[in-house]
Amino acid sequence: MKIKCVLIDDEPLAIKVLQNYFVNFPDFEVIATFNNSLEALDFINNTPVDAVFLDINMPMMTGFELISLIESKTKVIITTAFREFAAESYDLDVLDYLVKPIPLPRFIKCINKITTEYNLKNNIKVETTKGDSHIFIKVDKKMMKINIEEILFVEGMKEYIKVVTPDKTYITHKSLTSLSEELPADRFLRIHKSYVIALNKVKSIEGNRIQIQSYTLPIGRNYSKEVKNKILE
Repeated sequence: MKIKCVLIDDEPLAIKVLQNYFVNFPDFEVIATFNNSLEALDFINNTPVDAVFLDINMPMMTGFELISLIESKTKVIITTAFREFAAESYDLDVLDYLVKPIPLPRFIKCINKITTEYNLKNNIKVETTKGDSHIFIKVDKKMMKINIEEILFVEGMKEYIKVVTPDKTYITHKSLTSLSEELPADRFLRIHKSYVIALNKVKSIEGNRIQIQSYTLPIGRNYSKEVKNKILE
């Protein structure tokens, strides 16, 4: 069963961006889009909807006013160009607050939140094993799912990064800092300005070098103390 979503925004381009993102997530379905708050409210209160992506600044009725009139327990995700309404939105029990322009990694985090809430609401049990946690990266116009447990290390290459697993290497247009923020901080460590490694994949450490399988990676001078404290603790 797909997770049914509604998009509400008076800017057609903003709706188009989200629609393009949703194409990559087959478990989700955008069942309607609106640029009019009143029409959207009537639809939401008369149709089963799992999640609503809602802009704050809407004509006739603001996003906050619309939230107060939604009769169901539909999860609401705010999409806005303004950061200053975040505190007010959480007082209304919104699930997430996305600031435009919405980066794909941030959108993916929101998708994961919606999925978790949907599973809880519908009593869907999900096996939680190490291999279940994952990230998505864009490779050759496709969103590739990579299990975090399989990652050996990530290498930064100017405007690109290389994600290395035992069986395959993925190259994508992304910064090393951006991707490292998506990885669990207790399982990954930056050892150099160009490398982030999986701590449980370290085979040995000697001087300023780390061995991971057949790869020998350098430890940056500015990272040396933290690396050795973390790995040798």
